[in-house]
Amino acid sequence: MIKIRAAEPRDAAQIAAIYMPYVTTTAISFETSPPTPEEMEHRMTHCGGYYPWLVATTEDDDAIMGYAYAGKFRERPAYRYTVETSIYLGGNVQRGQGFGRLLYSALIETLTAQDFTQAIAVLSLPNEYSIGLHESLGFRRAGVCREMGFKNGQWYDIGMWQRELNEASNPPLDPKPFKDVGVVGPS
Repeated sequence: MIKIRAAEPRDAAQIAAIYMPYVTTTAISFETSPPTPEEMEHRMTHCGGYYPWLVATTEDDDAIMGYAYAGKFRERPAYRYTVETSIYLGGNVQRGQGFGRLLYSALIETLTAQDFTQAIAVLSLPNEYSIGLHESLGFRRAGVCREMGFKNGQWYDIGMWQRELNEASNPPLDPKPFKDVGVVGPS
């Protein structure tokens, strides 16, 4: 059984270990040095109280199988209704079995309950697996920016995928803090 829960500071080492191969061996992440567990904990705990970090664990031993999180899309105040989302699965997770979908669905449902209006995913290209996951969850291609990141000796494009979370009302509702909503969806 898989359990989805809010990430805790004690999870930082496992999260950093899951993320490290994405940084060191792929262009999925445009970071070039993997963050330490301390840096990862800082990212998790300094997100303004609004941006959830979720982990999927095995029910028996609480080993983290993957994580998903949201962050600010841009710094300007008018963007506060929009979030950027990401998901990373551990190397021991078999792709295409619905595991990422379960985790990412919980993140999307949580962000929706928080009253955010849009989710943006920025994907390095090519990345067919991630595109498939995002599109299966209602994200739509919003555009491509050419030659945005140089890593591993070559240039990579990025694609932006967008998903409406809530209707953009006028005036909009301010998003609720994560602590006031908690994890919504499968747990």
